[in-house]
Amino acid sequence: MTGAATPEGELIRRAQAGDQEAFGQLVAAHAERVYGGLRRFGLDPSEADEVAQEVFLRAWRGLPRFQARARLSTWLYRIAFNEAQRRLSRRPPPVIESGSGDEDPIAALPEAPQFGPEALALDREFERVVERALAQLPPEWRAAVVLRDIEGLSTEEAAAVAGVREAAFKSRLHRGRMRLRALLEPYLGLEEGEHG
Repeated sequence: MTGAATPEGELIRRAQAGDQEAFGQLVAAHAERVYGGLRRFGLDPSEADEVAQEVFLRAWRGLPRFQARARLSTWLYRIAFNEAQRRLSRRPPPVIESGSGDEDPIAALPEAPQFGPEALALDREFERVVERALAQLPPEWRAAVVLRDIEGLSTEEAAAVAGVREAAFKSRLHRGRMRLRALLEPYLGLEEGEHG
């Protein structure tokens, strides 16, 4: 088995038994996605770095009780969601500025070499528009949209992460999507008008 990746279930069992190296491999496998989720929940880069460390510290402490009823990634999202909400509740609502463009994109689109620089610039601008629109949603609506539509969790998984029943989650998701659509409509309407 030299060079082969260790299955996640085996890493979890070893980490639950106190194997820090196995836990380090789990962290490496999930760190980027946890950080990205924290950013999309509304934390700035330095906050997301700090909170990601807290997420994995809490995961290490709670791992002996992890029973694999959910996927490890879903469990980590739940911890990340709770930590992000804790951090967000301690600060005033964000002030939406026109932005310098230095922010990380909300949903990075793959580089497409077949498209010219103009198309790539439009993609990046749209990402910034979506990020600013998401920042204007109430936190529970933003979380629903991020978990379901950006992170790609199933409704069941996303509701578990948010700590609500599926019906309540679907309501938040619907409201978040409708508000997001309304916030993006001027941008989309302008774009359609230019091409129509």
